[in-house]
Amino acid sequence: MLLTKRNNLFDEFFNDPFFTDAYHDRQSLMKTDIEDKGNDYVIEIELPGYKKEEVRAELKEGYLTIYAETVSENEVKNQKNFIRRERYSGAVKRSFYVGSGLKQEDVRASFENGILKLVVPKETPKQIEENHYITIE
Repeated sequence: MLLTKRNNLFDEFFNDPFFTDAYHDRQSLMKTDIEDKGNDYVIEIELPGYKKEEVRAELKEGYLTIYAETVSENEVKNQKNFIRRERYSGAVKRSFYVGSGLKQEDVRASFENGILKLVVPKETPKQIEENHYITIE
């Protein structure tokens, strides 16, 4: 007797990596490259699926913090017998210490094709004043 496996579209559909926890693994969120450009650091953060309006950057107490938050909903219209409806709401956040001497106007930011690019000047070390001794005769 020959056994055949019944192939049901929905048997494998929800086993797709998109629907599993591996897809939403935090390690894949906000992949970041930091490059030393001499006087500046260039930080590039991947934020695929986010719009410019959903991304914020804040500089506070020497920490540069990036926030991204999105909400999406797939509506099923004119279908009374839907099998599954999904909504997604997510937020990610990441912080970097950039130095307490920087001001927000020192940091330049741009967002294009899902990549946030920040140019952060290196904090110049404060000069320690050398002792100037008076010669005693």
